[in-house]
Amino acid sequence: MTGEQQDFSDFFYKSDDGLRLHARLYGGAADGRLPAVVCLPGLTRNARDFHELAVHLSTDHTTPRLAIVFDYRGRGLSDYSPHPATYSVAVEARDIVTGLNELGVEQAQFIGTSRGGLIMHVLAESNPGLMSAAVFNDVGPALEVEGLRQIRGYLDGSRTPQTFEEAVDIQRGIHSAAFPALLQEDWERFVRAIYRDESGIPVLDYDPKLVEPFKTMTLEGPLPTLWEQFDLMRNIPMMVIRGENSRLLSVETVEEMERRYPGLVAITVAGQGHAPLLETGDLPEIIGQFLKDAAKQ
Repeated sequence: MTGEQQDFSDFFYKSDDGLRLHARLYGGAADGRLPAVVCLPGLTRNARDFHELAVHLSTDHTTPRLAIVFDYRGRGLSDYSPHPATYSVAVEARDIVTGLNELGVEQAQFIGTSRGGLIMHVLAESNPGLMSAAVFNDVGPALEVEGLRQIRGYLDGSRTPQTFEEAVDIQRGIHSAAFPALLQEDWERFVRAIYRDESGIPVLDYDPKLVEPFKTMTLEGPLPTLWEQFDLMRNIPMMVIRGENSRLLSVETVEEMERRYPGLVAITVAGQGHAPLLETGDLPEIIGQFLKDAAKQ
């Protein structure tokens, strides 16, 4: 057993349509004194994205708590769906609720990166009262077409590496302009999060079918927004984290979020784009303190 594996336990549950889905549980069971923290990754990402942050939150000596990190269907250790149409934000939101119900978690603090933040908007409408605090990582109620084009570009054009060293070179080549702040160890950790190890060969850890509709989307004109759902969260503490070089979440959108919710805590991460690595710099301490303060409100 590796050191990482000792920090969490695996939780498997069944979706409404019979898929075996996976989450990581960090820390002890929810005891009612502090809300659990639910971590939701991006489109093609998985639970490994949140490992360092989840360890930090679950082992804090003053406020240890349960951290739950989900693999959506088609990612990580969760089953791939035979029906790619179910790779949708609405279905993934239902999967999260199913898992939380099985764990007996009725309310939690949420952290969502990119797609995870969109799922949080859906949950605010479909499951009012589920979220007691919200942290959005480089996502908001309005997204920029340019950012989606950028994501589609690197999903469509990435080479297949034969070694993890080559995977680092590939990912650095794709993202280095937006992430000049990352160090070599950050790139190595990033690569280990997005690729699984198959006998030393790095393999992207998601069902290729989940990105096929995304690759064929017509990305012209303004995108639909979620301001109505965002407004439903104005009664809970909220934080938004934006990468300085993000093309997906604009400064103007963050400003509008602040206008609608004056209590919003807005953080800009220098030298990073979409989406900031939440384990870098002082982000774990900033997020941890925000969640501690939110639990007292």
